[in-house]
Amino acid sequence: MSIKYLHTMVRVKDLETSMAFYQLLGLVETRRYDNESGRFTLVFMAPPYQHDCPVELTWNWDGDEGLPSDSRHFGHLAYEVDNIYETCQHLMENGVTINRPPRDGRMAFVRSPDNISVELLQAGEPLAPAEPWVSMENTGHW
Repeated sequence: MSIKYLHTMVRVKDLETSMAFYQLLGLVETRRYDNESGRFTLVFMAPPYQHDCPVELTWNWDGDEGLPSDSRHFGHLAYEVDNIYETCQHLMENGVTINRPPRDGRMAFVRSPDNISVELLQAGEPLAPAEPWVSMENTGHW
């Protein structure tokens, strides 16, 4: 089983102010994604020679009134896996609850013992939908 670190996501209230802070730390913008239908922007920032270790700044266009007081700043850790079904099965066999099963063959969420949300993403193309994942309900939140 192999695993690859992808990014850490944090929600931000003011994108430009947050970007300026991370720039002060020496990070540079490496990628940006604007989602018109979801009304959000993702900005990935990383040290100049470590583009494979970014922080993802998630900014909701319509605001997020809970920030910064409701602990929604930190979103999740994200890791790419070779086979999302095998990874989730392995986790379940070891007592980990699959909060958002990989019904789509692409994405799942679990939580660490410290309640940190962890996103698992299938490397490459999504796997074909398969049981028991397709029929599995969400558990808790992620």
